[in-house]
Amino acid sequence: MSLPSFAPISPAPAGSRTAAPAASAPPGPLDRPEAWRGRLRFVRLDTRFGTGQRFLRTWQAWRDDPQRCERLIVVAIDDRPPAPEDLALRHAHSPWSALAQQLAAVWPAPTPDLHLLDFEGGRVQLMLALGTLAEWLPALQLQADAVEIDAGAQTLDADRWNDEALRRLGRLMAPGATVDAPLDPATPGRLAPVGIEPSLPSSPVPTDATTGGRWTGRHAPRFVAPRPRALAHRPDDQPPEARHALVIGAGLAGCAAVHGLALQGWHSTLVDRLEAPAGATSGNAGGLYHAIFNSPDSLHARWFRAAAALTQQLARPWIDAGRVAGQAGRFLRLEPRLDGERAAAQLERAGLPREVVRWWGAGCAARATTLALAHGGWCFGLGGWLSPGDHCRALLAAAQALVPVHWQGGTTIARLAHDGHQWQAFDADDRLVARAPVVVLASALDTPRLLATVQPQQALPLSAVRGQTTLLPADLPGLQAPRWPLSGQGYALRLPDGRVLIGATTRHHDDDPAVREADHRHNLQRAAALGVVPALADGQALPADLGGRVGWRAGTPDRLPLVGPVVDLQALAALRALPRERLHTPAHLPRLPGLHTLTGLGSRGITSAALAGRLLAAWVTGAPMPVEQRLQDALDPARAWMRPAGPPPGSS
Repeated sequence: MSLPSFAPISPAPAGSRTAAPAASAPPGPLDRPEAWRGRLRFVRLDTRFGTGQRFLRTWQAWRDDPQRCERLIVVAIDDRPPAPEDLALRHAHSPWSALAQQLAAVWPAPTPDLHLLDFEGGRVQLMLALGTLAEWLPALQLQADAVEIDAGAQTLDADRWNDEALRRLGRLMAPGATVDAPLDPATPGRLAPVGIEPSLPSSPVPTDATTGGRWTGRHAPRFVAPRPRALAHRPDDQPPEARHALVIGAGLAGCAAVHGLALQGWHSTLVDRLEAPAGATSGNAGGLYHAIFNSPDSLHARWFRAAAALTQQLARPWIDAGRVAGQAGRFLRLEPRLDGERAAAQLERAGLPREVVRWWGAGCAARATTLALAHGGWCFGLGGWLSPGDHCRALLAAAQALVPVHWQGGTTIARLAHDGHQWQAFDADDRLVARAPVVVLASALDTPRLLATVQPQQALPLSAVRGQTTLLPADLPGLQAPRWPLSGQGYALRLPDGRVLIGATTRHHDDDPAVREADHRHNLQRAAALGVVPALADGQALPADLGGRVGWRAGTPDRLPLVGPVVDLQALAALRALPRERLHTPAHLPRLPGLHTLTGLGSRGITSAALAGRLLAAWVTGAPMPVEQRLQDALDPARAWMRPAGPPPGSS
């Protein structure tokens, strides 16, 4: 996608120190608040975000309405977003100035991504798609209840709104959606082919004399395309008692799933074999989160950049409040293969803003980290470290502030079964543990075992990767604790008590649970290369009082998580036997009703968890997808079944 840039907002009048008050926005679909009353969720699509005035006015109207919808989601597109300082200044004297300050405080860097901004504890969400209309209309996945077409425009621009753009817009509207468009003589005729008709009796008939106002309509399509097979089992409207999911696994993946579902009004039962959440690999003292950089941009880079941005938005206030141990806003990835000139060329090619990624030479990197570094590297503004256990607990607390969450620890699920209405989970004694319409398998490497109780031939491309971390005491002789987290061949981060966590080893096909001296030596050798500790001489004894922890990460061959509904293999086999059956995208593959996975987070679990939880929740609830279509497909578990040979490696 093309790179957006901040656009200036109209300046303050000459001689003044503050911006002029924001003018009243033209009426739109949400000036009729009865549209959202009694709704679980109301989705508005704005094809031109502009100065943010319509979003702020809508947010204020939501706050003022005692009969408001439970959740308001605004999806807005813009290729020239305002700068954050301009947002606050522009609306300084408006009725929503306090809201504008909240918006400016979390305003994202101008990267060509779908940015997720939460307000009101997650009950109000802005999904900001930065890029052109042509880029985002085919990439978004949503059903809007209200659409604002180019607010402020006097005409329906024929180039911007060609037939293809209008067709794609129609795909994003729910039947009955209200539409607000320029009052242009061409508007009714242009919108009619995509099923948009005038709203009677309020809509004026556009003429040459009325160009410049607003025309209102509603989406009344003559034909509603059937859902793709991947969504065929999801009901449109679930009553409150049906908005219940059973989440198996209480590590980062499970806690993020509970949080994502809670944001959409779903309550969860969270089950784990351990007595408390985050007791396995998610119980490490700390772990990194960060974006990655590719030049040119890639799907991996887009996923981890968006995921790191959401993680940082959530974690920063928790860190500031002392609820989560960590540091946010800076991470250094050493890159000895690059010099400043080659790095600058890559940055210019990618075009990302400095607040997202920049190059630090060895001297700058050494000063920032207080380490003696021989090489430079990438400095990420979307990065840092978190305590994964604290992060899990904060996610669950945020979920519990929205909906009930039932915890059931010390319970191992032995098998799953579907009774025709709900999923049932049984323990080793075949006692019913829990039932729910939806099950989320967030149990890392135990996921394939549980899937096999439903479909014996099911196999996910997961591999166990053993990792051992080393914890250095604060008084270790020669210890140089880094000011900011960094990585090279290994990583190092300073904990609040002065200890330094280093690691981690990466071993496939290794099931040894013991903390090993050889792995400590490996971690210390890498830490010495980072300048954190003096190098060990051959035969030198290990320092005393080293801490260590062993865990296994669930990895995938393409290093992307597996998020979404499970493929129905019996139905898939029947479809493959049919001639000319369309199975060329993951959306065309049939799924088991209500059975989902969120696993395969690998070594970047802290980075991926929150966004993966929201993606999972969108699959379950029908909320707007929080990522573009290509990323949704890239993380879909069905991708393993798209190969002509059929099942993924490891299946029998």
